[in-house]
Amino acid sequence: MRERFDVVIAGAGPAGGQCARDLAARGYDVVVLETEPEDEFPRQSNKSTGGTFPSMMASFGIPDDVVMQFTDDVVIESPNDHFARERPGAVLDFGAFKEFLVEDGRQRGAEYYFDARVSKPIVENGEPVGVKYNGSEEVYGDVVIDATGPAAPLAKDLGVTDLSRQNHAIGIEYEFEGVDLDHEGYADLHRSMMLRLDHEYAPGGYSWIFHTGGDTAKVGLCYIRNDSYQRYAEVDRTIDGYLDHWLDTDPRFESAERIEGRQHRGSAHIQPPTNLSTDSFMAIGDTVPTIDPLWGEGINKCMQSGRAAAKTVDSCLTPSNPDTSADAISLYDELWHDEVAPDMDSRLLMTEMLYLAPNDRYDTLLSDLNRLDDETLQRANAGEKRAILKLLHASDVPLLARLAKHRRGR
Repeated sequence: MRERFDVVIAGAGPAGGQCARDLAARGYDVVVLETEPEDEFPRQSNKSTGGTFPSMMASFGIPDDVVMQFTDDVVIESPNDHFARERPGAVLDFGAFKEFLVEDGRQRGAEYYFDARVSKPIVENGEPVGVKYNGSEEVYGDVVIDATGPAAPLAKDLGVTDLSRQNHAIGIEYEFEGVDLDHEGYADLHRSMMLRLDHEYAPGGYSWIFHTGGDTAKVGLCYIRNDSYQRYAEVDRTIDGYLDHWLDTDPRFESAERIEGRQHRGSAHIQPPTNLSTDSFMAIGDTVPTIDPLWGEGINKCMQSGRAAAKTVDSCLTPSNPDTSADAISLYDELWHDEVAPDMDSRLLMTEMLYLAPNDRYDTLLSDLNRLDDETLQRANAGEKRAILKLLHASDVPLLARLAKHRRGR
């Protein structure tokens, strides 16, 4: 007898967990396969800064008890300036957040198989009908969903995703106590999430300090090995070396100490998706990838993609004659482009331009941000081209030429 469910989901991260919650609430038989053993979950996959916003919490019914600190504003730093705007946020205990998604999904009726390493899809008559895991184990479903992140064993095998090494971002983060969050000459970071643009510490990326209460904070950095990395990186300095360099040279960390056991490493791809789905199959979360390319916010985007997949399953399986053909499943593609990442192309363009800019241009950018009104900034952040033009200068012509060359090469 085949073990069979309506939906098989690989991966218990925010995307897979939320998809399972939504489907189970609608009465579907759903199983989630997770690589980690349950007694260790999510030690290996605790890879997010946990920065998000109250809108996500409200939209998906996330309880406050997984929040380490509610924040009041977002701060952007350059080497010699800073910009602050009021925007309520929430820094999650990412491990506790993932545990909540599992427990809540179970209460709604979803099954979870831990210590279940997915290897490849089961394909019959050219269509995926299930998943192989732990070597010879098999589970079948009307719809299969890959939510494994950059590993993407199912999506890669089915030709749905093509993640490029040149678009691979890596990150490292530690949690610290004893951080000076209001040091002279810097912005007050109490109840703040701060992102720093500075090639000295994150060539081709950015670093961050997220307040987590008292004198504690999440501190980390990430970058892509892009043109800017090649231009500004120190030879043989690893990502750990860059974090150590920041800790050694920034006075805010003079008395800071790492909190034991609170280290996180992760990766994602910053690129447009090639495909999103095929017959009886969808790729969600960072498998696609879905992360916001500009500021790296991934939790809300992943949750939204999980919900879009659940809506698609409901649309395909509800009729008296269920239809999981590629054409029917393509509803997910529409929802992804309309609701999950409607401005992906323009935000990717802004991201590439931002990372290619030199440090002195970051100082100019922050000066511009401080003089522009909130409405213009919101429109620019949303990818509106007219608003973006207000942030450009005549001196940016060489930068734009480099951007064009970079895109042609890619």
